Amino acid sequence: MNFNIVLIGMPGSGKSTVGVVLAKKLGFDFLDTDILLSKKEGVPLSDLIVKHGYEDFLMRENELGKSVKRNKTVIATGGSMPLSIEAMENLKQRSVTVYLKVPLSELNKRLPKNLSDRGVAAPNFYSVADIYNMRRPFYEKYADIIIDCKGNADGVAQQIIDALEKR
Repeated sequence: MNFNIVLIGMPGSGKSTVGVVLAKKLGFDFLDTDILLSKKEGVPLSDLIVKHGYEDFLMRENELGKSVKRNKTVIATGGSMPLSIEAMENLKQRSVTVYLKVPLSELNKRLPKNLSDRGVAAPNFYSVADIYNMRRPFYEKYADIIIDCKGNADGVAQQIIDALEKR
């Protein structure tokens, strides 16, 4: 395998956790774009969103996504990355994109009530359901593979490997 695997999905879907496990299983590098953006900006994502606002955050995330040039890397994107057309066009050039699909009921259990504490980029006063409904069409649009996440990170990583082998 001489390509990247890009993980997309809602905050709380397990992109970072599954990504690390998947990278180890495949012998790939691992990159988390949320961590990369936070390091680049020098502040936690939650502070970046509060200080500069939602639209500015999306612009910064798009610029970062446009600049990623990797090979044999599992890339865990921020949950809002698929809203950034240029970033996704860049990432999809050398990648298989995997949507980690988690039911809304499970996301409500995993995510805190105050989404800004988690660094979730969304318009003011959006609920988890609002964000899910807004983003789901983008996740589905960019997905080469959709994984209905059930079980632990190791099991989800194995589901991805099995799906890749079938392609």
